[in-house]
This record gives sequence, C-alpha cells and structure tokens, in this order.
Amino acid sequence: MGVTKTDLFSKEQNELACYAKVLAHPARIAILQFLLKSDRCINGDLVNELGLAQATISQHLRELKNAKIIKGSIEGVSVSYCIDTTNWYKIQQLLNVLFDGLKTPEPKDCC
Repeated sequence: MGVTKTDLFSKEQNELACYAKVLAHPARIAILQFLLKSDRCINGDLVNELGLAQATISQHLRELKNAKIIKGSIEGVSVSYCIDTTNWYKIQQLLNVLFDGLKTPEPKDCC
C-alpha cells in the first residue's frame, strides 16, 4: 500500500478527509444522532440505545473524541459525552464549502 501524500493537499482538504474518515461508520453516525437529540448522555445509555457491546461503543467514542467531534467529562464513575460545538460547526463549514462548489444544479456537460 502506498504512502498518502497529504502534503499535496490543502489544510482544509486534509481536515475534511480526516473528519470524513471518522464519520464513515454507521455506529458513529448513530452515536452522534443520539447525542444531538439528547444534548448529553452517559456511556451506558448508548449501549441500551444502540444495542452494541460496551467495548464497541467505547472504541467508537474514542475515535469521535480523538477527532474532537465530541467531548467528555467525568462525573463520578460515569463519563458524559456531548457534541464539541466548535468543531461541529467547523465540520459543517468544511462540508458546506465542498457541497456549495457545485455551480449548477444539473451540469449539462457531464456524463
């Protein structure tokens, strides 16, 4: 497998690719949707909600946290997670720039 030449791409392209990679798992999307609707949760709630093993959920939470899409705080013996709003809006902005790049709704000179 070849080495990715990230230095050939802009900072924004590399950032968006990293976020997209983290978001490219349905369990992580489900976790984010749960956090968005509940505003905050405890790790155990996710096990009940998603039906995945605790270890699996912890791995996905770690990936989301490492990417700074979510943040967590320790409360007693539990860890509560929520959306990191600063980075959430940054990801939204990066995606908007990408999607807004389509100049016409139906390109005429396309296959």
